[in-house]
Amino acid sequence: MKILVVTNLFPTPWDPRRGTFNRQQFQRLGERHEVDVLTAVDFRERMAGARGDAQVPGVRRDYFTFYHPPGFGRFLNALCFFACMMWQYGRELRRARYDVMLASWAYPDAAGAAWVARLLGIPYVVKVHGSDLNVQAGHRLRRPQIRSALRGAAGVIAVSQALARKAVELGARADTVDAIYNGVDTRLFHRGDRTAARRRLGLPPEAPIVIYVGNLKATKGCHDLIEAFPALVRRHHDARLVYVGDGASRANLEDRASSLCCSTAVRFAGAVDHAELSDWFRAANVLCLPSHNEGVPNVVLEAMACGTPIVATTVGGIPEVVPDLAGILVPPHQPHELGVALVEAFERHFDPAAIAEHAATFRWDENIDRVERVLAQAATTPVGAGYAGDPAAAGELAASTHRRHSRLPQRSAPPNT
Repeated sequence: MKILVVTNLFPTPWDPRRGTFNRQQFQRLGERHEVDVLTAVDFRERMAGARGDAQVPGVRRDYFTFYHPPGFGRFLNALCFFACMMWQYGRELRRARYDVMLASWAYPDAAGAAWVARLLGIPYVVKVHGSDLNVQAGHRLRRPQIRSALRGAAGVIAVSQALARKAVELGARADTVDAIYNGVDTRLFHRGDRTAARRRLGLPPEAPIVIYVGNLKATKGCHDLIEAFPALVRRHHDARLVYVGDGASRANLEDRASSLCCSTAVRFAGAVDHAELSDWFRAANVLCLPSHNEGVPNVVLEAMACGTPIVATTVGGIPEVVPDLAGILVPPHQPHELGVALVEAFERHFDPAAIAEHAATFRWDENIDRVERVLAQAATTPVGAGYAGDPAAAGELAASTHRRHSRLPQRSAPPNT
């Protein structure tokens, strides 16, 4: 198949570490099919300048600048996304003659890309990740745009069962929705020597260590973790907490660590490359991810693949992938309960081999097999079939699609990369 992927979640020279889960998935899909990834880059990010290399073998990449209004005008972002795509790449997209489009992230990506797909007569699939439905769809003016994109999609891929149910609640047809868990690269993430990993990272060899991996922002629960950490220090005076990642909340977290008198026990390691995370997972006694909303975070799967137990929250698909043998789950927004769970995690016996064996069931090859089937089915679906409830609209769309196809040239080269 000739597949066009449209997303903001993919490595770019302006953010080389972005969307590592999509990079892994689309790179593997590119080993089987012709995959072009067109990534939206926020205009403010692009103005700030490139920050590194973003080579992804196996796929052809290009970028368009996403111009949009400030915060109060976010309900217009899907329209802006559509306009920016067509303005900057409309001619190339018409020439390329794709079999199917995959839009990864519901809003504004899928909402805007759905209009592009309808205009060009390309069947499309929407991939949803977590807060794109759990948060974005909570906004009154964005919700109907997301619903329209889901209803018109030939397929919807959700990264968890919980998110699949949410997609159906929002208007996706149940027969088009598939829950497909992401995979783990066990060649990179596997059990290893904890002492050696700590030596490489400059961590104390015997101290109890909790790590957090992700963006430092409030919705990831990183503030809840700094509030919970003193409970662990009271039981284990030499305990350490390491934040691996960066974000807007870093300064507030540093200030709060100082006010709690635990700043010497808290380390901010900054953002690291994906391949470097394996040592951090092996070095830790526990990975803590107290998110307020999630799909299925890959850091949880990757930490378990290294045999590391999890303390996390009962949100999104986390309860689906973290059984009792692999960790402890608590409600979100509850620092006290999170502290109790951290203490319990250091007093309970976890079997690293059993945890790693469980994580190994999340395989990328199985993920790609299932994604491939969804895309192949979508490629044979008439454009507009999602509007079965509105026959007049569906017929009008199908007729316009036929007219557009009759004017399109034969397949030629994809957008320049």
